[in-house]
Amino acid sequence: MEDITGLLGRYQRGSAEDDRRLLEAVQGELRKVAAAYMRRERAGHTLQPTALVNEAYLRLADQRHVQWQSRGHFFGIAASLMRRILVDHARKREASRRGGPHQHQVALPSLTIGGETEVLDTLSLHSALSELAALDARQGEMVELRYFGGLTNDEIAAVHDVSIATVKRELATATLWLRRRLAANP
Repeated sequence: MEDITGLLGRYQRGSAEDDRRLLEAVQGELRKVAAAYMRRERAGHTLQPTALVNEAYLRLADQRHVQWQSRGHFFGIAASLMRRILVDHARKREASRRGGPHQHQVALPSLTIGGETEVLDTLSLHSALSELAALDARQGEMVELRYFGGLTNDEIAAVHDVSIATVKRELATATLWLRRRLAANP
């Protein structure tokens, strides 16, 4: 497999060969991220992982002007796009069903005390993450990279050019804030 960071740099030139090589290099990893998202979604979700990957890649492919810093930067943006796609899907479904807000749930580990997996409302989680990002953009992005993008603390540290200790501290603070916010506004 080619170096993804190098491929991202060449991708901006826009040749069909660079497009093909980048897609081949990132497709498997994007599927893993999409599968992780879909495992957290409610049973019977109508959106399939392949459709989530395709939609995210189409949006990413439109971003030729972005100066991709690294593999972690690319997959962080991909994770963010996938979350937005799922939130948009939940909003459309809620509007069409006119049901309660708890019909669209996501299972997220490590946001509960004791490390249990908690089932959370997709739209409530999105709202809480948006509030966190407004308060502290770096913490919001780190949470997204870790819990949704599946990046390791080392990869997050490289994306943000900070120490691993800083990543751990920021994630601990953000997780505590999210727990409190979700408990107060389920």
